[in-house]
Amino acid sequence: MNDLSTVETKHYISWPILALMCFVTVIGFDDLIYNFKNQGMGVITSWILMLFLYVIPYSLMVGQLGSIFNHEGGGLSSWIRGTNGEFLGYFTAWTYWAASIPYVVDTANSVVVGIGWAITGSSKFQDAISNSQFALWTLLTFAVFILVQSRFKRSLELLSMIGGIAMFGMTVLFVIMSISSLALGGHIATQPMNLGAIIPKFDLKYLTTVGLLIYAVNGCELIAPFVTKMKKPQTEFPKSMLMLVGMTAFLTIFGSFSLGIFFNAHHLPNDLKMNGSYYAFQALGQQYHVGNLFMYLFAWTEVFYLIALLAVLLDAMTRMLISDTGERYMPKLLRKTNAAGLPVNGYLLTCVLSGFILLLGIFLPDMNDIFNWLLNLNGIISPGVTCWIFYAFMRVRKNPVKYPSSYVFIKNDKLAWLVGFWALAVTAIATAFGIAPQDVTEFSSTWWYELIINIVAITVLIGLGAILPLITRRENKYGQAFSRGQWVIMITLVVVAVIVGVYLGGSALANRGVLIVIEALLALFLIWLVGRRHLEVKN
Repeated sequence: MNDLSTVETKHYISWPILALMCFVTVIGFDDLIYNFKNQGMGVITSWILMLFLYVIPYSLMVGQLGSIFNHEGGGLSSWIRGTNGEFLGYFTAWTYWAASIPYVVDTANSVVVGIGWAITGSSKFQDAISNSQFALWTLLTFAVFILVQSRFKRSLELLSMIGGIAMFGMTVLFVIMSISSLALGGHIATQPMNLGAIIPKFDLKYLTTVGLLIYAVNGCELIAPFVTKMKKPQTEFPKSMLMLVGMTAFLTIFGSFSLGIFFNAHHLPNDLKMNGSYYAFQALGQQYHVGNLFMYLFAWTEVFYLIALLAVLLDAMTRMLISDTGERYMPKLLRKTNAAGLPVNGYLLTCVLSGFILLLGIFLPDMNDIFNWLLNLNGIISPGVTCWIFYAFMRVRKNPVKYPSSYVFIKNDKLAWLVGFWALAVTAIATAFGIAPQDVTEFSSTWWYELIINIVAITVLIGLGAILPLITRRENKYGQAFSRGQWVIMITLVVVAVIVGVYLGGSALANRGVLIVIEALLALFLIWLVGRRHLEVKN
């Protein structure tokens, strides 16, 4: 046996590579479309403000948190667990998971929309199906990819990475070719194009759209574990984040300007959020006289990227929740795995909650309203979860001796705490205002219905996380959470609520209100069951 010890050379991540890794998770072409629809050309000013007043401090705070908690992988829940204890760490993991539910539903919807465009070259597929058929296709997409991801997970992760890079390439291509088209005789659709056109109107409607801007730029926490893999994080990480901001600034500012070339920002299509990306590449192809070539390239890139992303998300988010919360707070039923080690009941819970979200939206007037509502729901829940990041940072800077770090954002602890508070306040306010519905006429029946289902969706997704530890406590006390009779009652109520909801699925607000009342009563009954002290036994 050789007594000589081998010296392992540590592999460091360079700061440009880290910036590129983060960039793919932060911004995409669809983010440009969504916020352009909300704010028009004024979104250019909003992007500039967001980048300097929010993205830079946000990303640098993430860097310090990732450096402090690197021994736990740098996950968001580990940051809260390390600063506030086990239960809040669990609840953070739950809210992070719950925030992913509307995201995966929205992603599945986008897959259906993308396949329609990739096959027909237009929005004909959307026009030919009803809301219920749209929901059915979305649920079918879930079922297929929950099965597929277990067999081809590694291939899909590679495909999602390749797709993300390809999507970035398509976005840069669009920006460059759009601006170049002006030199070839093209004209700007948004008129007048002057300084006044890019100044947003700072009113109540503007405040309701800030959450979607935050949703577009969050995701930096995903690269936090890599901070300690840099050779000199104290000097290299800020460089990486400045490079990130530079690339994001180029894409958001010039990308929004490019959209103004093809779309009149004062009169935008009603379905721009759902179909705007395809319209944009269709218009680019017409400008360069190549027909729908660019649109088909984008559509298939979008489909393959979203397919891989959906499969990886469905697996990763469920595994993260089940493994990160452990036996103390998560019921045995959800921790159960099959022979392949897959948390099958966790997948089932994901599908059930996704179906619940779809059921809430199915009674909206058309597919476009469903798509917009789901997207805007992401603009509420996702920024709300981001608040945990700033809260953890404030706790760390309140007691810096307890939390040493190889990278420190702002050496003065009081100033750093104030910056963290600023980011927390902005995000919390944006979350609160985001609850107000967008893309529909204010105070119309649809507006009120969307407001109600926004509150219901948030309450159910977050509230269930508070109930599960109580169910686990019942398991520990009685050996099982509910008796067979209680399970029969609960399942029967759920089935009846769904049937009644479908039966009352007309357009009248009163019918929708009845559905909401039924769901609320069901929720109260389930909470009552959880709180019962005695359990009728058993087998």
